[in-house]
Amino acid sequence: QAQLVQSGGGLVQPGGSLRLSCAGSGRAFSIYGMGWFRQSPGREREFVAGIDLTDNSALYADSVKGRFTISRDNAKNKVDLQMNNLKREDTAVYYCAAADKYVPASADTAHYWGQGSQVTVSS
Repeated sequence: QAQLVQSGGGLVQPGGSLRLSCAGSGRAFSIYGMGWFRQSPGREREFVAGIDLTDNSALYADSVKGRFTISRDNAKNKVDLQMNNLKREDTAVYYCAAADKYVPASADTAHYWGQGSQVTVSS
């Protein structure tokens, strides 16, 4: 069984930082790429960042470039999302995603999903 388990999230003030983590287990050990998506009420689930686990190359949405960093941890199928200079517009439920043949860069290409983590940026 493939499983993605997220940790992190919470409430931070604008300009603050937060880190999310995601770990795959079971059949997820064979995945090719992992990424992060977010969804707020009334909006589609949108791509945030992705990483190719074969070479650690990363891709970011324009809205988070320069502020968010996706990285691979020591575990083969574990990735972190470091979020700096958070804005109110970043408030959303963040979902970890994975795919076994490519980096998931759109919601309909992801094969596996984490349970979601609430990130709220507010004063």
